[in-house]
Amino acid sequence: MIIRIASRSILRNARRSTATIAAVAVGAVAMLSFSAFKNQTMIGLQTAIVERAGHLTIFREGYNDFGTANPAAYDIAGYTELLGTLRTDPELSPMINVATPVVALGGIASNFALDTSKTFAGQGILPSDRDKMQRWNEYGLSGGAFQTTGLRDDDSNRGVVGSGLARMLGFCEALGGQDCPRSAGHSAATDADKRDFTALVGSDRELNRTVSTTPRIDLLASTAGGAPNIVQMDIGQATKIGAKELDDSFVRMHIGLAQRLLYGNAEPRATSIDVQLHHTADLPAAIDRIKTLNRTGKLGLEVRDFAELTPSYGQIVGMYTAIFAFISIVIGIVVLFSIVNTMSMTVMERINEIGTSRALGFRRSRIGMQFLAEGVLLGTVGATAGVAIAVALVTTINGLGLSWMPPGATVPTPFRLLLAGQEASVFATWLALVLISVVATVLPAMRAARMTTVDSLRHV
Repeated sequence: MIIRIASRSILRNARRSTATIAAVAVGAVAMLSFSAFKNQTMIGLQTAIVERAGHLTIFREGYNDFGTANPAAYDIAGYTELLGTLRTDPELSPMINVATPVVALGGIASNFALDTSKTFAGQGILPSDRDKMQRWNEYGLSGGAFQTTGLRDDDSNRGVVGSGLARMLGFCEALGGQDCPRSAGHSAATDADKRDFTALVGSDRELNRTVSTTPRIDLLASTAGGAPNIVQMDIGQATKIGAKELDDSFVRMHIGLAQRLLYGNAEPRATSIDVQLHHTADLPAAIDRIKTLNRTGKLGLEVRDFAELTPSYGQIVGMYTAIFAFISIVIGIVVLFSIVNTMSMTVMERINEIGTSRALGFRRSRIGMQFLAEGVLLGTVGATAGVAIAVALVTTINGLGLSWMPPGATVPTPFRLLLAGQEASVFATWLALVLISVVATVLPAMRAARMTTVDSLRHV
């Protein structure tokens, strides 16, 4: 009976009720649309990181504190045995998509023909493993298009450089770059400098006399033993990294070339092992298992997940979470006052009705429950309509095939709002708006319940 009377009261004041329901619905659409955008941004950022470096990385203990200054001093000896352990472990094997070695190094990249050079930050990878990592698409954001490294396992002399580094070394046009600026010139090197560098370059060219028609640079670095070493690398392509400081120094090469540069003729090693899982949800279990293997085998390793290795990820997540919380609070306040205003006007217009009900024997609690039921119905209908509209809006936008350039991306990616799989978030938004409606109705309902019968009946 209470619900029936509340429904009739809502229909009797159709215009005001419609405005209130619309306010709640618009609030639900705004909250869910921004939530879907936040989910898309966060998952897109996570996907970009996981495609590039995996879910977690295994280092030798102390590498993150000191190893970036001297990677060779904190490398992993016998990394092939460690890879075998990871790939065959009965608990880890079903979780792992790719486990691949990485060699991080730095040095000087030079185009000897133009007497130009630039410091570089290099990475040696196994191309087939890295290409497989690039195809990771747990959340379906790629749209079927995957980037590749542009390298092959059977060509250890080819590498990729950042477009900024290619420009500085004079290879912009040769690598098909657009809007290549003309250099104003280079400072002349002394004859002594040229002779010193020529000796190193010549020693490498004696070992590799193959003629290449592709652009070629010389990479100079210090070996693990402290001696200078140089190798030549054919540049397969220049790529944009998304950050200028990286774009101006990035070099990616075959792991065999990186090991030859960093270790010379010594036993090849790896500075880290990147591990990509099939599902992000398995990350805590995978880390616990690797820590167990490290502890029982006394391997002297440490493991870090992608969030630890990419501090900006946590900062961006925190920023979007704060923005969503602020928007939700503002929308909640608007909905709250909208329903308070509607119910207060309803109480004022129905004072005689309240007096009649009291005269017929209805208790104060029954009067209060009737108005409370009206507020709950308004909130429930508005929130439900808002959820339905938001789902339809998200589905429509996703079907338009839009693309955008998210932060850190170098190529346009499909623009998708993600509500699928976020049922808990959708229900929480719906429930929050219904509860706000209940809270907004409490005061008007209490005011109606406290009215005296005589004063209500003689109200004009």
